Amino acid sequence: MTRARARPVALAAPSAALLAVALAAGPALAQSKVGTTFGAFTLIEPDARLAAIGNAGSAAGEGLAGVFHNPGAVAGLEQRAFEFVHVDWFAGIRHDFVAYAHPLGDWGALYGTFTSLNSGEMPVRTVTQPLGTGERFTVSNQAVGLGFARRFSLRFGAAMQVNYLQETIFHSSAGTVTFSAGTLYRMSAEGLRIGASLANFGTRASYSGSDLAIVYDNVGGQNGDNATLPGSRDTDAFAVPVTFRVGLAQPFRLGGDVRLLLAADALHPSDNTESVSLGAEATFRDRLSLRAGWQSLFLQDSEVGLTAGAGVRGAFDDLRYHVDVAWADHGRLEDTTRFSFGILF
Repeated sequence: MTRARARPVALAAPSAALLAVALAAGPALAQSKVGTTFGAFTLIEPDARLAAIGNAGSAAGEGLAGVFHNPGAVAGLEQRAFEFVHVDWFAGIRHDFVAYAHPLGDWGALYGTFTSLNSGEMPVRTVTQPLGTGERFTVSNQAVGLGFARRFSLRFGAAMQVNYLQETIFHSSAGTVTFSAGTLYRMSAEGLRIGASLANFGTRASYSGSDLAIVYDNVGGQNGDNATLPGSRDTDAFAVPVTFRVGLAQPFRLGGDVRLLLAADALHPSDNTESVSLGAEATFRDRLSLRAGWQSLFLQDSEVGLTAGAGVRGAFDDLRYHVDVAWADHGRLEDTTRFSFGILF
């Protein structure tokens, strides 16, 4: 009896990457842990261009603007870069992002980022004074990042970033250090791009501050105790929301003046279920771009979906600039709008 011998089949890199994204599109089996992590504000994607294409940015990001989705995008920078993003978030909350990158020649590029989320003032309410105590408080969040990116070849670049996160609620705060990293591989100058990133891998954080101070009587009326002995509450240590992204971006040239970019990302977060994001960008004469996408497909109990936006870019002598705007649907919550501005000089 003769037996047929199975032949090994070699998958090319693009096919393997496409398979990885396709497998991630299956039903999510992970348990959702929404609202259980510290530093959830770091999940708000700042860049308007990538937000408009459904946040499918791990392979579609370009330069400093793509640092949130994939720090490896910074590796290709040959000029100094500056980015500013403003997001009109829910309930009047303000979200801002600022970044700067400085190329170091053949060594790579050094960059820094700053993220801020601020609730604005709100009245202090207690159980005994539900209409307010007359005091006002704010909730503020900041993240500072410092990273180094390097292009190891014409096709491959990578980056590592260290972050410090801090959340403040009235007189209490918590902080921790996290790390992010990313890689970006290009099959050719105008070919398929493959990106992967890991964000916010770090330690846990617990709150401390005067708002946790209490008075305590251990055994009322005994041992000389009284009801004004000072004490404090301890909070559990909360994990940070770690997110792993892998994605593809494929550019096409439709004639001499029109370019099309298709992008797909698969996300595996530690505090939610897996999802897939898809997007497209059409660019005319390297000046005007129109974008659309769908974010967080297959996400359990998702309130997000359709995204859209536009952008313009131009140059003044050696200075290049881009201005972008993005709109995103958040279901029963309010829609959000992002504005990005960046220069290369």
